[in-house]
Amino acid sequence: MSLSLEEKKAIVAEVSAQVASAQAIIIAEYRGIEVGKMTQLRAKTRESGIYFRVIKNSLVRRAVADTPYEGLAKHMIGPLVYGIGTDPVAAAKVLHEFSKDNEKFVIKVGAIGEHVMSRDEITALAALPSREELLSKLLGTMQAPIAKFVQTLNEVPARFARGLAMIRDSK
Repeated sequence: MSLSLEEKKAIVAEVSAQVASAQAIIIAEYRGIEVGKMTQLRAKTRESGIYFRVIKNSLVRRAVADTPYEGLAKHMIGPLVYGIGTDPVAAAKVLHEFSKDNEKFVIKVGAIGEHVMSRDEITALAALPSREELLSKLLGTMQAPIAKFVQTLNEVPARFARGLAMIRDSK
């Protein structure tokens, strides 16, 4: 069943809004994937905050026109699914993990801004730690010198107290 002009305009507007706030777009071919597995993937992408949808390529081409993701338009051929995310690592990680378990789900190309990424670059991006992991490591790194300084300051009165206890015990 074909879409009316108003429905097409609504889809283009929806995708354009997602593209405007996107940090990454990943395109994958889904030919031959079972419905149950696609439903599981949709649930995982929803949990990760990724806009994940099968859309007509011509509508997505219109949505990415005059945006930094315009370079993806020439790769939009065949039955494709689009993963649009505000966290590029999360988008790459979820789709890459699914593609490892399902050989019929093939990641074709992706983009971060104007940089169009190959499948290998998306795999490397998926191997990076998530944003939350990086923030926790940064916080730990920033906190370590302060904690060491406090331990050093605490050591002076503790040594004094131990010295007094040794003198008391010796008398």
